[in-house]
Order: sequence, then C-alpha cells, then structure tokens
Amino acid sequence: MGGGLAGSECAWQLLRRGHRVMLIEQRPVRTTEAHTGNLLAELVCSNSLKSTDADSAPGLLKSELAKLDSLILRAAYNARVPAGQALAVDRDKFSAEITRTLEKHPGLEIVREPVHHFEEVLSTGPRGIRPAVIATGPLTAPDLADSLKQLIGDRLYFYDAIAPIVSGTSINRDIAFLQNRYNKGEDGLPLPEGVEGDYLNCPLSEAQYDAFIDALAAGEKIPSHDFEKLVYFQGCQPIEAMLERGRKTLAFGPMKPVGLMDPRTGVQAYAVVQLRKEDNEGRAWNLVGFQTKLKYPEQARIFRMIPGLENAEFYRHGSLHRNTYVNSPALLDTSLRLKNFPAIHFAGQITGVEGYLESTAVGALVGRLLSLKLGGFEALPPPPTTALGALANAISNGRVKDFQPMNINWGLVPLNEISERDKEKKSKMVARAERQFMHWMAMFG
Repeated sequence: MGGGLAGSECAWQLLRRGHRVMLIEQRPVRTTEAHTGNLLAELVCSNSLKSTDADSAPGLLKSELAKLDSLILRAAYNARVPAGQALAVDRDKFSAEITRTLEKHPGLEIVREPVHHFEEVLSTGPRGIRPAVIATGPLTAPDLADSLKQLIGDRLYFYDAIAPIVSGTSINRDIAFLQNRYNKGEDGLPLPEGVEGDYLNCPLSEAQYDAFIDALAAGEKIPSHDFEKLVYFQGCQPIEAMLERGRKTLAFGPMKPVGLMDPRTGVQAYAVVQLRKEDNEGRAWNLVGFQTKLKYPEQARIFRMIPGLENAEFYRHGSLHRNTYVNSPALLDTSLRLKNFPAIHFAGQITGVEGYLESTAVGALVGRLLSLKLGGFEALPPPPTTALGALANAISNGRVKDFQPMNINWGLVPLNEISERDKEKKSKMVARAERQFMHWMAMFG
C-alpha cells in the first residue's frame, strides 16, 4: 500500500527476485494536501536526496542502495540536476522513469484506489495470510490510520513544511550570484577556475536581514487546529519556528553566509538565501531551507524583500502538512513487521525515518527481507555498523523511550573499536561498513 518512494522501492526489490506484487496507490482517486500529480514516487518537499560525499552517512547509504540495485537511486542519478555534492533531481523526469519502469514490469499489478481499512488488503494464500506492506508515508489517509489503531494504538505525528519554488527567469541575476559553498563541486573538490557553482545566492546586508526578520516575525501564518499540538521534525522546521529561538537563528541556519563570497564585492554578506535548481534548464529554483507556514500572499510579500527576488514568480508556495508515523521501537520487530500481527510490515516514513533517501532505504530493506522470508529463510537486517543497519536498528530498538523521526547520520552508527578522536574516523567507519555490508549481501543475497 502506497506508491511513494518506499512502496515503489519495496515492490522493485520483490519483483527483481521473482515475486508477483500488487502495488496499491490511492491517487488519482484520492489525493493529499502535498501531492500535485499522479506519478509514482512523487517528490513533494524537496528535490534533493542529500549528499553524495563518500565519507558522509548519506553517501554511505547511497552506496549500499546501489549494491541492492535500487530503482529509486538509479532514477535519481538519471534525472540528476547540478547541486554540488547534493543528489538533486528533476522531479518530473525522476518520477516518470520510476512509473514507467514499474508499469511495464510483467510481475506487477498497479491498483489505483484508496484503502479505507487495513483488512481490505489481507488475503489468504497456501501458507496463511499473505504479507502486506504499509508504505503509505507521512500523509496516511485518516480512515486507514484509524483502522490501524486496533493494532498500533494512537498514532504519533509531527508537522512538516514545504519550501517555495520560484521561476528562474524572475530572479534578478544582477544581485543573485552562482556559487557553491566553499566553491566545491559534487566530488567534494574545488571547482576549476572559471566554472560556476550550482546554487544561486541572494546576499543580504545586516540591515536587510533585520528588515526581513521583522517582516517574517510579523507575517500572518496559517493557524493550527486547537486540538493539535505542533511537533516539528528538527530537520524540516518552518523558518518561523526557527525564528522563535532568536533573531539570529536563521543567520546561523539556512541563511548562513559561510563559504560564500560575493564575486562583485569580494566580501562575505551578513546573510545569504540559497536557491537550488529543480531542473537542468534552471526554469525553477527551490529556496533551500525555507519551509514555511506563512499564508500565500504573505510569502510573496516577505520573500520578495530578499535581494534578487524582488520580482519573484512563485511556481509553488510553501506549505505545512501533518505527517503520521508509528511508534516503531515498541511495535515492530527487526524485520519491520508488527510484533502482534506479523503479516503486516511497515516501510518508509511511516516507520519514523525522515527523508527521501531514508524512506527509500527502508523500502528496499523490507522488500529484501520479505523476499527472503517468502523463500523460507529467516533473514536479519545488516549490522548496525552499516548505514542501512543503523537505520533499521534505530527504528526497531525497543529500548528507545522517546521515539522521534530521524535522518541517517553518523550518530546512529556505533563506533565500537574506532576512536571518537581518530582523524580518519569517518573513512574507517565507511570502510568497515562496506566490508560488513558485502558480508551481509553474501549471506542473505
């Protein structure tokens, strides 16, 4: 259930190992407040799948997904747009390739209709109840979520915010300049002389920053419902929530100017707003880190105060939506099955991982483990010293009491025999992870 990144990847992992799969996606019969189209694996919040730096945790996770022949990762590289070391994609090309690949696979049946109750997808086969994977993502329909209460109790939630996208032709290039932070390319090395960066940067003086902050603080926001408590995921907070921690929070966060030098002034601005391409041609640009809950007219008024965006044309305004996830450590086993109903598996953001890359990874893992179980094997996830194993451990570790959504990061990976102060710590952790992931692949296929 669910044709997002996790559901599509899970289906792919099962298909490529010879299983027949039914993939149920509610769109276009019923859509969500975040989706705009009907393609599978639609990206709604950002167009970036994080860093490709080989010594980063996201880079290691990509390496492991590549070894699993991830459909999502392959499509991402095929639809890649320039974004320095970030794996950013052309959204339409990305989703179109995934949809096309899955639609033509003879082992897959795609059903376009909503599931109102989890029991609708349960059926009996020769060996009992056929396994079902719930990969309905952070915007699981209320009726389906309510039906799960008898199995999982009250669902948890947090709020997620989407950043605006503006037209490239409406950006004032007399002010905005192309440059990557620290002038690094996607390989992490300095860009050759004369080669421009991938990000557009809008510089602000201290006075301009202060005026922007004043307007942002006073801007009219979309109110929350009285019965809902706002719980933001740390990595995707609206800028208004960040501002509540202090006036300079944004200058040390999404508007930090470090590593950027305005080539026309030769100095570092007081603050900078970065924009990242949504497509190779630069027709659309995403305001990096500018998730917001401002009302639409306020977004146009306030964001046009940013130098270079005076005449910005908005292709998409920022928005706020509620994300649903389950208390995975208490409910799921190491194969991400419900402990009290093992026929039902969970994959993707609904398990409490955050981010496109992480959702894909959990979808791949569930598909791989489920395939092995269908083959009569009892499989275990990779060791927690690998990126995929660290994610799996984080969401199935029953000792966790205050469970919160998380991205992949080195803090999830145990050091074991590697010293915290070792200057080569990350490279050693990567080498160890690659070695142990290959051992896992050899054991479990």
